[in-house]
Amino acid sequence: MSRWQRLWRHLFVTHGSVRRCFPQASLDRIEREIAACEERHAGEIRFAVEAALHPAQLWHGLSARQRAIEVFSLLRVWDTEHNNGVLIYLLLADRSVEIVADRGVAGGRVAEGEWEAACALMRKYFAEGEFEDGVVAGIEAVADVLARYPPGAPRGANELPNTPVIL
Repeated sequence: MSRWQRLWRHLFVTHGSVRRCFPQASLDRIEREIAACEERHAGEIRFAVEAALHPAQLWHGLSARQRAIEVFSLLRVWDTEHNNGVLIYLLLADRSVEIVADRGVAGGRVAEGEWEAACALMRKYFAEGEFEDGVVAGIEAVADVLARYPPGAPRGANELPNTPVIL
């Protein structure tokens, strides 16, 4: 897709689009799912959704992955005692989902393919317009990975908010 096509698509995806895909009841369910899944492992999961990128970001070729890494930092997902934070980031205009894991979880412990499998699962739901169910399935997939690769923190410790973030 050309830079112009991507720019055009991002101009028409707004916060209203995010609210249509994720009404408050969906956000509440996602928050409950994060809390429930964090009882099964020692990791910390955050979910963030962004409608679209700023035109300047697009013009300079910022990828969804690069933006996810920025959001990981902005939300301080890295700020846990055991470096066990994981961000699920959705860029709605691109229908792109990225998972960024802190070094206590990523650092050779989890194969990149496992995160990609969780992303592929979510994209399957998103393609059918099932955003809430897709995010919930993604959270469960991430929790399954974290349950197999404990980063050493006590289970159930809650260092990061479970509330979904709309950027």
